Amino acid sequence: QLQLVESGGGLVQPGGSLRLSCAASGFTLDDYTIGWFRQAPGKEREWVSCFSKSGDISNYAGSVKGRFTISRDNAKNTVYLQMNSLKPEDTAIYYCATRRYGCSTNQRMFATWGQGTQVTVSS
Repeated sequence: QLQLVESGGGLVQPGGSLRLSCAASGFTLDDYTIGWFRQAPGKEREWVSCFSKSGDISNYAGSVKGRFTISRDNAKNTVYLQMNSLKPEDTAIYYCATRRYGCSTNQRMFATWGQGTQVTVSS
């Protein structure tokens, strides 16, 4: 059974950096498209980024484009979200998720989810 575990969250100052990890077990991640989502207090869960199964395309929400980078390490069966130039509005619980097909911004298209990791950006 596929399981995902996020880690790497924490408290950082504005302008700081953080790298989130999403470790998979049960299946090989390179067989799946990976999505990152986040949910801030009082808000709906929103799409952040997606890395296609082929690895040929990665997409980012406009709010994070140029600051966040998604990547895979197939040897470690792990996907990462490098977060730079963090802003207070990036504060949220971050989730990784998988689907069998191409990139999508629709969370309903992702079947397997991790438990989330908290990112707090504050002075």
